[in-house]
Amino acid sequence: MSTATMTTKGQITIPAAVRAALGVEAGDRVEFVQVEPGRFELVPATNPVTALKGLVRKPASPVTVEDMNKAIAAQGAKAR
Repeated sequence: MSTATMTTKGQITIPAAVRAALGVEAGDRVEFVQVEPGRFELVPATNPVTALKGLVRKPASPVTVEDMNKAIAAQGAKAR
């Protein structure tokens, strides 16, 4: 098990073995995710762009710029 000591400024150094296991290095961001009260997980917040693939589905049929402009105008008219 790896341990770290917090400084008076609230900073800790993540042990090298933990950094290697997470695949993080200097300049990378990490997130602290609360899994239950008083317990957190440390996860890398630097995902490659390829991780976004498939997040948004392709439309069933192509949408033209003209159709998009009409939809924007219709929503804008509702907002008034």
